[in-house]
Amino acid sequence: MAKPHWLLLGAETLLGKEIRELVEERKLPILLRTASAESSETVLTSGDDEVEVLEPLSEDLVAEARILLLGASLETNRRALSMAHALAAKPAVIDLKGDFEDLPADVVRSPLLEASGATFPEGAVHTPAHPAAAALARLLSTLHEAHRVAGAVVNVFEPVSQQGQAGIDELHKQSVNLFNFQPQPKTVYDAQVTFNLLPRFGAEATASLERGEQRIERHLASLLGPRGVPLPSLRVIHAPVFHAYCLNLWVEFERRPPVEAVRQLLSEAGFDLPDTGADPASNVTVAGQSGISVSDIAEDRASARGLWLWAAFDNIRALADESLLIAGLLSRPGGAA
Repeated sequence: MAKPHWLLLGAETLLGKEIRELVEERKLPILLRTASAESSETVLTSGDDEVEVLEPLSEDLVAEARILLLGASLETNRRALSMAHALAAKPAVIDLKGDFEDLPADVVRSPLLEASGATFPEGAVHTPAHPAAAALARLLSTLHEAHRVAGAVVNVFEPVSQQGQAGIDELHKQSVNLFNFQPQPKTVYDAQVTFNLLPRFGAEATASLERGEQRIERHLASLLGPRGVPLPSLRVIHAPVFHAYCLNLWVEFERRPPVEAVRQLLSEAGFDLPDTGADPASNVTVAGQSGISVSDIAEDRASARGLWLWAAFDNIRALADESLLIAGLLSRPGGAA
């Protein structure tokens, strides 16, 4: 039987590279093809230790795809989506960047929180939930199902990789220039982001913590609302690190469970809990890893119902994992909407 074709746009991005590596590492039974709209001819790009072939984006290429993963520029994604909509046999579309969340056909997805056999409207655009929203939704849903949650407050510490390679490059250049007493580039953030925590970026920044915060809140409402879990109050804060989110959660229960009961509950639910006394969950320990690491669970000494938790996860790996899981579900017979 021929392998199903998946077409990835944005293969050169951080997320695109992660998706390609996972497909290869896990030996998924698919043919992953990559395309570029930058040239009418085949484009060759050099990776660290390989040469990657990007095929010219075309209607024929889209028509052959069972899954269309949109992770390129907005203009390229729009062009590919238009090609897909014009086909009689349409591929399932996964919007990796959230470019089309304002479309009526858009559905926010987090498969680990979905009921078995969940169905979606025909022609839906499937948007993987923001990795911070997906992680928070899993944590709060797991806690709520066993010990009813009354409310939560979360500090979300965001890495520069959430802004792609441009964000990583700017943090790196700022760090180097700072030590060399040279002016710092501020194209992405319009602020000093190296060695600095910030609640917002400069007025001319292309990145925005507020926009990210609002997107996380929207996705949380979509994921937690049907499950009856109270929405948390949250604040997104810039962290001067390259990769991985860290979350500082304060959770208020109707009746607070013992710390050990919470540790056991989360462990059984598939979260990674470092041994007591081991290094805490951090952006360093989770880099390049799948899953969510939770540590430093402690009772709030000022509240009889409050509990503190610390969590970390690799945002790029988490989004790649979620995107591939959605694609796998849509690739099943009858699975593509």
